[in-house]
Amino acid sequence: MANPNIQTAYGGEVLNQILVMAATGNQLFEKGLIHMETNIGDKFYIPRLQLSKLLQKRVEMPKSENSKGKFNLDERVLKPEDFMVYTEFNPRSFAKYWKKWQPTGNLVFCDLTPEVQVTLLGAVLKQVGTELGWHLIQGKSGDGEEQFFDGVLTRILADPDVVTATCESESMIARLRAVWEKTADAVRGHANFTFLMSSADFDKYDNELTDLHHKGADPTSTNVARFKGKRIAALNDWPDGVIVGTICSVDEDSNLYAGCNLANDYECLQVDKVQASGELYFIKLLMKADTQIAWGQAVTLLDCRTESAGPGGSGTDDQEVVG
Repeated sequence: MANPNIQTAYGGEVLNQILVMAATGNQLFEKGLIHMETNIGDKFYIPRLQLSKLLQKRVEMPKSENSKGKFNLDERVLKPEDFMVYTEFNPRSFAKYWKKWQPTGNLVFCDLTPEVQVTLLGAVLKQVGTELGWHLIQGKSGDGEEQFFDGVLTRILADPDVVTATCESESMIARLRAVWEKTADAVRGHANFTFLMSSADFDKYDNELTDLHHKGADPTSTNVARFKGKRIAALNDWPDGVIVGTICSVDEDSNLYAGCNLANDYECLQVDKVQASGELYFIKLLMKADTQIAWGQAVTLLDCRTESAGPGGSGTDDQEVVG
């Protein structure tokens, strides 16, 4: 997401002090698990190229009938959806906390001081990032009050190409092993292959390792967040009982994508009076966001929340992802 374009009387001063981006207040981004595309006006296309098998016996004078291999080129779309923040407040309520700006007469905050704007906007952006983190994972598009766009887990559950794993054990070690064994060698051999799980499930995994005699960390320490040498990312907004293995990074080789932007068809971020004659101020922030997964077959899903492990399909064995 681009830095906010603040439309207030103190725009320059406030903008220089607010250096955080609302979209980075979530764990997917902060832990380097998702590639973020910014400044998307309408749509962003993720190109995908697949090649079937090419090798064959040598032919001295090859002809068209000897041609082997097929190029399959398609794309997946990031289409950020609109949502907003709008909240009103009375600066008089906060006057006692900013003593150096308290007036001696009856006038209170006749202008909203830039330092106060920074503090309040910082709190707003932090809260937006926290809420957005949940939507980037479990969000769903729809007509509901808090249905804005589909999160990455929602995308994964709906993708028929996702590889599914099953495990009847409640052991987190057994569940991670089930995901690992079901994942294709080319995917799990990638340097950025990562297991995604809830923080509560990782705590269970950590306890299991600690209980292993002569192998786990002592009870005063936390075990390394890895399995089979691959990183485990414990996420607060991830549901318990679900483990996903896929390629995660902030670069374009990531299998997880997000598109965020400030809406550009209006003043994106405003701090101003509700009406000239009143004391109420408002903060308004217009945003857009969406998520996507590049390759369903590069995701292994274990969903122990229900008897069904989720959508099936492991992709084709004779195709290689090359782009």
